[in-house]
Amino acid sequence: MALGLSLTGFFAGSGASLAQTASPPPAGGTPEQMPFDIPYGAPISLERSKQVLAAAEAEAVKRNWKMNIAVVDTHGDLVHFVRMDGAQLASVTISQNKARTAARWRRESRVFYNAYETGHPYLGTLDPQLAASPGGFPLVEGGKLIGAIGCSGGTGDQDAVICKVGADLVR
Repeated sequence: MALGLSLTGFFAGSGASLAQTASPPPAGGTPEQMPFDIPYGAPISLERSKQVLAAAEAEAVKRNWKMNIAVVDTHGDLVHFVRMDGAQLASVTISQNKARTAARWRRESRVFYNAYETGHPYLGTLDPQLAASPGGFPLVEGGKLIGAIGCSGGTGDQDAVICKVGADLVR
């Protein structure tokens, strides 16, 4: 070797050996039940997605917040979308990714934001389209996931307020 070091020498000098292995760090404990175990239902219809989106859009208009709002099916694929006049263009994709995250992971996108904020950046390695930001909500009807809604254009909390109105329409 050019530097005169071998892996054996490197580990020997550090007091470690290849035979020693550290135990993996804890991953948050082992729950008794699966978290976020919402069963999948039939995907949201276009008509129902229009109702959900209209409720969210009406709330955004009332507050004068310019939003991009996306409704996706159980797979996270786009069913219905609106970009309000004046909404920032960067938020088109963000709103869709928030909805996709909420549908595919069966949880509010804020969960991922909270994980990042508490020092768990590994989440970014799980899915390149993961949106770790408030404003994505699963749509659960009759106890089953039928899709999700995602909003973007304001702060994360503003996005969440608008999306929650649409999500609350579904029971």
